Amino acid sequence: MSHTFHTATVEGATEAYVLSRGKARYLSIAQAIRAIRTLMPACKATNCELEEMLAAACVVHGVPVAFDAKTADGPEPRLHS
Repeated sequence: MSHTFHTATVEGATEAYVLSRGKARYLSIAQAIRAIRTLMPACKATNCELEEMLAAACVVHGVPVAFDAKTADGPEPRLHS
């Protein structure tokens, strides 16, 4: 009997999250980051890096995105489609 284990990558997790939200009105970056950090607690990517990966996947898949993650010096949340 052979067992196959797939290694989860941060890129794969961001892509899967975006695809799972394809029918929603928009993807919340803040919610996506929380979900990825819950799924992958040892993730070494910064929130900014996760935001960039999620945004890129949203562009590729045509999913509107809300840049609503809180940053210490960032502007107000914004919605892009």
